[in-house]
Amino acid sequence: MKQPRPPAFALVADEDDQVLGVSAEVAGLFADPRPATYQLLGCAPRGPLRTALRALAAGATAARLGDLWVRPRPGDGCPPGSERLDAWPLRNARVIGHRPDRYDPALVDVVLEAVEDDYLTPDDPYLASGVRIHNGLTWLGSSRDFSEIVPADAPGPAPFTLLGCAPGPALTAALAAESPRRRRLGSAYLNILDRQGRETVSCWGVPVEAVSSRPSALGAGLLDIVLAEGLWEPPPLAARPLWQRWYDGPPAAPNLWAAYDTERRELWLERVAAYHRRPARDAPAGREYHLDGRYITDEPGFYLAIGEAVNGPGGYFGRCTAALADCLCGGFGAAVPFTLIWHHHEVARRHLGRILSPDGEPYDFCAEAIGTLNQHGCQVLLR
Repeated sequence: MKQPRPPAFALVADEDDQVLGVSAEVAGLFADPRPATYQLLGCAPRGPLRTALRALAAGATAARLGDLWVRPRPGDGCPPGSERLDAWPLRNARVIGHRPDRYDPALVDVVLEAVEDDYLTPDDPYLASGVRIHNGLTWLGSSRDFSEIVPADAPGPAPFTLLGCAPGPALTAALAAESPRRRRLGSAYLNILDRQGRETVSCWGVPVEAVSSRPSALGAGLLDIVLAEGLWEPPPLAARPLWQRWYDGPPAAPNLWAAYDTERRELWLERVAAYHRRPARDAPAGREYHLDGRYITDEPGFYLAIGEAVNGPGGYFGRCTAALADCLCGGFGAAVPFTLIWHHHEVARRHLGRILSPDGEPYDFCAEAIGTLNQHGCQVLLR
């Protein structure tokens, strides 16, 4: 029997913060969200969407578009300014089919697969006048109609297994119970721990229902415990190697995120924000900080770079404009006024100097970031 491994996960009851058990590993923790299928009817494609359709016509089975924003068009039944016209995102979109439009041969019907954002998708978007779609950089076209193709059925919940688990009293009692009701312990958090046992991130939404257990190969006296289902919103598969890199604590060198795409940079930024602990006091005002701008090719790249400029490798100093402004008010490692020397600023200018807001309005992210810094007492010097 192996020596027990340090626990990496703690299952904590939502109701009373009781620790239900700690485990070395969790099987079934990571899962990519199931994409939905959408159709754009009567579409006039542009730019990347037109390129994707050409790839399918040449024999490709699918063509990736990345993250998109859907913007309803105003009409007589919904004038500009209505919340029903708010844009919403589709994550990791790809084109999987197309055909000529039945009403206008100059247009095309497009079939997409994408992951819907449950928090940002409106309940009742106005679709009577069609939609426009962009990718944050350029418009991809417009369509007469937009709808989801609802599948006939959905897969059931996947099992969730605590490997090498030391159960607490409540979970032990649930495993021994014969009544299904007594095997249910309500919802819980899954806290992810580092090697020192410190909580680095907390995932809410584990409906704890004990199904079975068996002796674990990960240590004497430990169990592998099967729960009926796992997290309501599991982290994606791409998060697993990133979380593993943080198991020993924050990174010892800067820019370990630099090679990641935007999706993985966002996941890394989530880890940075979750691991952040407020310092006992800020560094004195009047200091200079050096921002390494070589890898600022997207918005999460900027926040990762400024976090490391101020607080070192793995450091946090905001994850959006509002959070950056909050950090500049104190308590996050640097007291204003201070000077930020932005090296290789032309990289960010090239990639972020003109992008689109969710509603499709062009704006300069670099100017917005510098404006926020200036307004709160930070002088920015571009190099």
